[in-house]
Amino acid sequence: MSIRATAFTVALTAALSLSFGVTPSFAANSQQSKMTDCNKQAGDKKGDDRKAFMKSCLSSAPAAASEPMTQQQKMTACNGQAADKKGDDRKAFMKSCLSNKG
Repeated sequence: MSIRATAFTVALTAALSLSFGVTPSFAANSQQSKMTDCNKQAGDKKGDDRKAFMKSCLSSAPAAASEPMTQQQKMTACNGQAADKKGDDRKAFMKSCLSNKG
């Protein structure tokens, strides 16, 4: 993933966080940590293989957290995952994502 795409992802996460009342530093740091971890795991993957791996890694739920996510944290995470969805598909995804326990 290019630096420009990474910067865009962090900026988008911060903007979404502001609209839902989450402090941008928390959301940006969380996304940056996830990006760093996924990049390490991707290793020497190239091209479409790396792209598919990164998409999967970045959209996966974080490892078991000690405390459940707040509703605001869920909203931020679900919005990030639904970025490429539109209309009824997005509504259905958001409903499902927000109703998941954890």
